[in-house]
Amino acid sequence: MDSTLTDEQQMILDMVRKMVQQKVLPRAAQIDEEAIYPEDIFQLLRGQGLLGMAIPKEYGGSGTDIYTFCLVLEEIAKVCYNTAYILVMTYVPQSCILEAGNEAQKEFYLRRLASGEYRGAFATTEPGAGSDLGGIRTRAVLKGDCYILNGRKAFITNSTVADFIIVFAKTDPDAGTSGLSAFIVDKNSPGLCIGKIENKMGGKGVPSAEVILEDCEVPESNLLGEENKGFGIAMRSFNRSRPIIGARAVGLAQGALDIAINYAKQREAFGKMIVSFQGIQFMIADMAMQIEASRQLVYKAASLLDRGEQGNHVTGIISMAKCFSTDVAMRVAIDAAQILGAYGYIKDFPSERYIRDAKSMQIVEGTNQIQRIIIANSLIA
Repeated sequence: MDSTLTDEQQMILDMVRKMVQQKVLPRAAQIDEEAIYPEDIFQLLRGQGLLGMAIPKEYGGSGTDIYTFCLVLEEIAKVCYNTAYILVMTYVPQSCILEAGNEAQKEFYLRRLASGEYRGAFATTEPGAGSDLGGIRTRAVLKGDCYILNGRKAFITNSTVADFIIVFAKTDPDAGTSGLSAFIVDKNSPGLCIGKIENKMGGKGVPSAEVILEDCEVPESNLLGEENKGFGIAMRSFNRSRPIIGARAVGLAQGALDIAINYAKQREAFGKMIVSFQGIQFMIADMAMQIEASRQLVYKAASLLDRGEQGNHVTGIISMAKCFSTDVAMRVAIDAAQILGAYGYIKDFPSERYIRDAKSMQIVEGTNQIQRIIIANSLIA
């Protein structure tokens, strides 16, 4: 596909690269080490106008397309997974509201997401329900003009700082995925509390935690879309966010490769730089080929979404982009650490962090095993 950048895209990327080198790179290791939400980085992204990139202009955003957003995420993820994660966690809840929200919900929440006044989270996963949304047990019962929600969500990223959480719950418990509904649950809703904060292997700067709902009162007006139509909302949201995850994976992989090449050019063994060894060169070549293939799949998936194309073929390409790019990120991160040798295994160098961060992307937004099922079904349906 034609990947020639427009003047506007080039201007955005130049700004982002400068920001990354001056502000993000010096903080990346510290964010991981401290495992504390980096408020300064959030405010940096807010000040640069990046939080509302993919939000339409009529709701206070920049109205940029998914492809351009992917370019930005890729650039940031080269040096800091957590900073890119903050942008992803703005995109995921806003895509649900943009997809299914009424005008009042869009006007209120999208404007606040775009400005950085609000932060959101997305809650489908439960202790017994991950990729299988039909296994969700959280219940929502309409009583008067409020829904009463009861249940427990697990591993909900951004929930500790979110001003609202999009919660998926069963309004018809006997209907499987056909009984699922989506709700915008404000953080101060009675009966909502944040439980255990997980001690994660990677992505430590953007906490994930339990979300506990005990007779949680949600106004009927906060129903997102129609009752019992939540499964479709979740699936369409996943489709739009999977290229976003893919772009973050491409960026991480490219960053890991860059580190490996720079090291190989400086490390001497047996009287010459190790970059001259054929074994190292073959590793570098394989890593680069996989990254470029990932990049083109992600760009294609993003472009298909930007053009509004639909159907099994599009769904398959989207899942290919997410699955392949995140698998590649994991392989490249490991191979980069191998090139660094012992230095790839210690925290003084970033390679081990890239491995830990890469792993989560093979799990989120539908595990890569689920993606393979989706891909197969798109071909044989």
